[in-house]
Amino acid sequence: MARPLVAIVVVRDSAAVLPSCLAALRQEGIEAIVVDNASSDASGRIAEEAGQRVIRNAKNQGYGRAMNIGMRAAREPTCLLLNPDLVLAPGSIEALTQARRNYPEAGLLAPQLVEPGGRSFFQPRSMLSLYLHNEAGRPCVPEGDCCAPFLSGACLLVDRELVLSLGGFDEEIFLFYEDDDLCRRVTEAGRSLVHVHGALATHERGGSSGKRPGLVYKARWHRAWSAGYVARKYGLPNPCWRICIINALKLCLAVLTLRKSLIERYGGSSAGAFAWLMGKRAIAREGLS
Repeated sequence: MARPLVAIVVVRDSAAVLPSCLAALRQEGIEAIVVDNASSDASGRIAEEAGQRVIRNAKNQGYGRAMNIGMRAAREPTCLLLNPDLVLAPGSIEALTQARRNYPEAGLLAPQLVEPGGRSFFQPRSMLSLYLHNEAGRPCVPEGDCCAPFLSGACLLVDRELVLSLGGFDEEIFLFYEDDDLCRRVTEAGRSLVHVHGALATHERGGSSGKRPGLVYKARWHRAWSAGYVARKYGLPNPCWRICIINALKLCLAVLTLRKSLIERYGGSSAGAFAWLMGKRAIAREGLS
């Protein structure tokens, strides 16, 4: 008989943070499916030695595609989707599952995310939100359970059948806005997004993948491209002309001042936005089809 819940963890050179993530799950009696996005480090071996099921991708599939692979491989009706740089506090999984019973209209549920320095992370807005708009992005940390305009894909408790019936994560998106997009489709299906304040997770943002040359350029490229993609998908104003022009101007200044880190940052953003305007596909850039 299948267990009621399984964790799905997508890794990409995550050996430094994965042991803590898996240890927290093991303490709560939760097994994991670890989807390894062609790591060059020991991420897959660490997961296997921890007794977890490992799916090894020959190529880096990106976050959403890899999560879909994990959900399709799962047998359990409920999946806990999480990043490897996230550590759940004791009792948090029970708090999430109890909240799911308390709020049967919820489509997605997420814990309170706290960064190592103690700052709570709560998304104040999303460009794809259907309700609870916060155009100024003012800080608004909840004091209890609440509906939200967006839940971070760093940790989501989901009904596997519901998410897969909606198509899972959009596989045209390699990185960025895949969680915004899923949240939008869940709310369009008439289900709510619930922040569960009694569930707590420490999230080392940006710690889920190793540091590699060109990583900032690649991340900024995909952020800009994905912004254009989801804007068109939902009939929103195209942001890519603005992204391209502003970052191209900043790139010129960075080149004049020989600031390599800024050249990579602004170059990635302008190139990603330009690629979208030229009709390029993000997954084609990554050698996927």
